[in-house]
Amino acid sequence: MRIRDTGDLWWKNAVVYCLDVETYMDWDDDGVGDLPGLVQRIDHLAELGVTCLWLMPFYPTADKDDGYDITDYYGVDPRLGDAGDLVELIRTAKDRGIRVIADLVVNHTSDKHPWFRSARRSKDSPYRDWYVWREDPPPDTKDEVVFPDKEDGIWTYDEQAGAWYRHRFYRHQPDLNTANPKVRDAVVKMVGYWAELGLSGFRVDAVPFFLADVADDPDDEVEHPHEFLQDLRAFLSRRVGDSILMGEVNLPYDEQRLFFGDHDHDGDHEGEELNLQFDFVLMQQMYLALARQDAGPVAATLAARPPIPRDAQWATFVRNHDELTLDKLTDDERAEVFAAFGPDEDHQLYGRGLRRRLPPMLDGDPRRVRMVYSLLFALPGTPVLFYGEEIGMGENLAAEGRLAVRTPMQWTAGKNGGFSAAAPSRLSGPVVEGAYGPAHVNVSDQRRDPASLLSFVQLLARRYRECPELGWTERAEILDQPHASVLAHRSTWQDASTVLLHNLGPESVTVPLHLPDTDERCRLVDLLQDDEHHPDARGRLDVELDGYGYRWLRVVHPDSRRLL
Repeated sequence: MRIRDTGDLWWKNAVVYCLDVETYMDWDDDGVGDLPGLVQRIDHLAELGVTCLWLMPFYPTADKDDGYDITDYYGVDPRLGDAGDLVELIRTAKDRGIRVIADLVVNHTSDKHPWFRSARRSKDSPYRDWYVWREDPPPDTKDEVVFPDKEDGIWTYDEQAGAWYRHRFYRHQPDLNTANPKVRDAVVKMVGYWAELGLSGFRVDAVPFFLADVADDPDDEVEHPHEFLQDLRAFLSRRVGDSILMGEVNLPYDEQRLFFGDHDHDGDHEGEELNLQFDFVLMQQMYLALARQDAGPVAATLAARPPIPRDAQWATFVRNHDELTLDKLTDDERAEVFAAFGPDEDHQLYGRGLRRRLPPMLDGDPRRVRMVYSLLFALPGTPVLFYGEEIGMGENLAAEGRLAVRTPMQWTAGKNGGFSAAAPSRLSGPVVEGAYGPAHVNVSDQRRDPASLLSFVQLLARRYRECPELGWTERAEILDQPHASVLAHRSTWQDASTVLLHNLGPESVTVPLHLPDTDERCRLVDLLQDDEHHPDARGRLDVELDGYGYRWLRVVHPDSRRLL
C-alpha cells in the first residue's frame, strides 16, 4: 500500500466543511459574519478534522439570493472583509493543514452586474451576447423553473432591452450565455485570478445548467459542451497542480457519470472533468432508508453506482446548504420521507424537499443522529459537512425558505449564540430558538464534553482519515446477512480493509458475518470503541448490534503493521 497516494489525490479521503462567512462568526460585531471572524475560528475546524474548507459565495452581491446573485467576480463583499482578509484566511488555513475552495457561480449573474446593465441598454453593447435573449414571446415554461414558488417561467421581458432574457433560476439572475467564447474566456480568467490568490479549487454551482449553451454555435471551436469543462479543469490544473472541481450535478447516475469525463462522447468516461460530484442519488435513498428503517435502498444504490475514473470521487453528505432535495424519489417514496421527517407543510419546500436539519427530523434521538453521521463517514466517498452539523444544530422555520438552515453558528450559550454582540435585529439571520437554540446546543459546551456529538464527529473524522480504504475503495462490497434494517458493507483498498455495520432500526440484532479471507488468527478491531472480534477458522463470526447501533471493524491479519 502506497500511503503517499493519498496525498497526491488528497480529495479522495478529505473531510470537507461548507460554511457561509456571513453566518459563521462576526468579529467586528456589526451583525454580519466576516473573514476575520472565520480566521479566529479556524482552529475549531482543525480540531474537528476538516482538511478542505468550502466557502459559499463571498463576492459582492445584490444579496437577493444569499450571495448567489453576484455583481463582481473579482471582489470580496465589503461586509465580509477584503481580498487581504481572504488571503489571510487561506494562509492561516494552510498552516493548519486545510485547503480552501470557493463557490464558482457561472450559470448566471445578478441583474445588477455591470455586464447585464450594459447588455440591457443596447443591442450594440459588447455584453449583449453575454446573456440569452429572445425578441418573440416565449412559450409556457412553468415546468422548467427551479423555484416554482417564486417564478412561473424562465423568461422575463426587459423594457429597457426591448427583449426577453432567460433565467433558469430567479428573474434577478439572468443566465450567462456560455456559447459565447468571450464568456468562457471570462470564466477562465476569473478562475485563474482566485487560484493565484491561493484557492485550491471550486465547488461548481449548477453544472448542467451552465454547460447547457456551450457549443450551440456551429461556427464555434467547441463542438461538445463537455469540452469546456475539460478545458476548465486542464487550465486550473496547470495553474494549481492539485486543485479540484467539485460539481453540483443532480442527475441520475447514467447522466451524472458523464461529468466525470467522456472525451470522445461514446458514453465511456476517461476522466479530466469534475474531480468530485455530490451523490444526490445516494443521499435521497439514505433518507428513504431511514424513513423505512430498512437499509435496502442504500445497499441497492451503492451496488448501482457506476464505475468512475481512478482520480475521481463521490462527495457524500447528509444535507447541504439548499433544501434537502428529494426530487429523484418517486412521488410515493417522497411522501414516505415527508411523513417521517417533514409532515408539516412548513417543513417542505418546492414540493420536492425539506428545509430542516437532521436532529429535529430524528426527534433529537442521539442514537439515530450518531448512527447517521457514522454512516456518512463510512460510505465510500468524501464526506461533506454543512456548518453546525458537528454540534447538532437545528433549523429556524421562521426564516424564509432555504434560510431556515442558514442560521448563525452557535458558539456559546450567550447572546446570539456567541456569533455576534450586535442587537438581534441587526444579525444576518435569526438565531435558532427552543430546544436546539444556543442554550442547549453550542460549541463551547460540547468541546469540553468527551461524550458530546462534537467529540463523536471528531472521532469519526480522525478514523476516516486513518482508513484510506473508505475513500479509495472502487466499490463497496455488500455483505450478506439476514436483517433488513442492517447495512453491512466492506471497503477494501490494497492491504487495508474495514467492515462497517449500521442498524437503521430500533431493535438490537445479532449480525452473522462470513469473511472468507480471514481465520482464527485474525482480529476485527472496533475503531470507534474499545472492542474486538475474532472469526473462527472458516472466517465466520457474530457481531451484536444495538438498536441504531454501528461498528467500524478493521480487519487485522497477523502480519499487519497498521496502527490501530
